Amino acid sequence: MTAKVRLFVEHPLGAGQPVPLTREQAHYLFSVMRMATGGEILLFNGHDGEWRAEIAQAGKKAGTAVCAEQTRAQVMPPDLWLLFAPIKKARTDFIVEKAVELGVRRILPVQTQFTNSERIRQDRLQAHALEAAEQCGALFVPEVAELVRLDRLLSDWPEERGLLFCDEAEAGSRAGALAGAPAPAAVLIGPEGGFSDAERTRLGGMEQTRVIALGPRILRADTAAVAALTLWQSQSGDWA
Repeated sequence: MTAKVRLFVEHPLGAGQPVPLTREQAHYLFSVMRMATGGEILLFNGHDGEWRAEIAQAGKKAGTAVCAEQTRAQVMPPDLWLLFAPIKKARTDFIVEKAVELGVRRILPVQTQFTNSERIRQDRLQAHALEAAEQCGALFVPEVAELVRLDRLLSDWPEERGLLFCDEAEAGSRAGALAGAPAPAAVLIGPEGGFSDAERTRLGGMEQTRVIALGPRILRADTAAVAALTLWQSQSGDWA
């Protein structure tokens, strides 16, 4: 039988290791999926790879699975961050989901001068990232950081991390290229209103910044995030 359910757990994984299931996981497995003792699931924790496990105890509010064998060794995504200005709820969810699927190490919502959303539910977005990792076969769940002002983030920017500034004002130009921008790196996507002149000046004055044009047309923020991550992965990341 092939296990069809994957779960992220915050517990060590290894041969013969019992793994307690949370109340939410037990409800999903035993009430929603109608699984029972003896059923097989896949577990991962971001450190020990993916393991096939057998359900040893099944209850309405709890349960236990026991690791049987490792199905995949741990592989980390490239050291790529995604910085983006939050937009409407469903489209912000989309960006987080696709960032996980495309393979990033960290997701950082940033507040720019023209950002429409002044707050986010970090816990909800983190849960969304976890669900995306379970569904897409990822072995790592990237951190979704709390919303931070862009100027504050830039003031303490790591010297060794490249910053790929996807500026909608460069649409149609031949500015920059994602090729040759290896990790550690970060992709910066702006808000629907674009970046301010002050932000462009600040970004342009940083040694780590490379201004990037994403084709001949102005892209929506969620489209731009997917396009930039796809290009980087295909040229400098784990798709290359």
